[in-house]
This record gives sequence, structure tokens and C-alpha cells, in this order.
Amino acid sequence: MNGRKTLEPLWWGLFSAGGVVAAFLVPIHIVITGIAVPLGWLPDAQEIYRHWPVRLYLFILIALPLYHWAHRFQFALSDMGMRGIHKPLAVLCYGAALLGTVIAGWILLRL
Repeated sequence: MNGRKTLEPLWWGLFSAGGVVAAFLVPIHIVITGIAVPLGWLPDAQEIYRHWPVRLYLFILIALPLYHWAHRFQFALSDMGMRGIHKPLAVLCYGAALLGTVIAGWILLRL
């Protein structure tokens, strides 16, 4: 090992967390917003979004899958022959995920 520090473990951790959220929470959210609310099993969605635990849930539901996408997309592009621009791809992909996270947080704070 060359002793060089890298952020790779952070990105793999966010990738993993985003995959778990996408696998478990997205289907539950689809059932809640697509079935339970329209059928009247739960109160109107506008009232639910005013509570901070729901906002935190939505932030996690939006932000972590963005990092999952960024990691997967960066490696897919690298596998398609763009290895020479690995660092700019990483900056672009993770930068987009970070920007999406900031925008989601800003919007959810303003609800």
C-alpha cells in the first residue's frame, strides 16, 4: 500500500446506503403516495410534509439514491472506455449528486 489517502470508502459507503434506500424505501414510498393516500387510508399528503421527521425521510429518500446513481454512472462510463477522464467524471457525477442533495435540502426546508 502506498499510504495515499482517498475518498473511495466514502463514495462506496454512500453507494451502498443509496442502494439500500432505493431497494427498501422507494417501494414503500410508492405504496404510500400512489395507493394509500389516493384511497384515503392516510391523510392528505400536504399535511404530512409539514412534520420534520417526514422531511428528514424525504431528504434521505432523495439524497442517498443520488449518490448511488453517481457512483454507478461514473463506473459505467469508465467501463465504456472513458478511463482516461476518470477524475473529471468523478467530479461531474459526485458534484451532480451533491448539487441535488443541496437543492433537495433547500426545498424541504422551505416546505
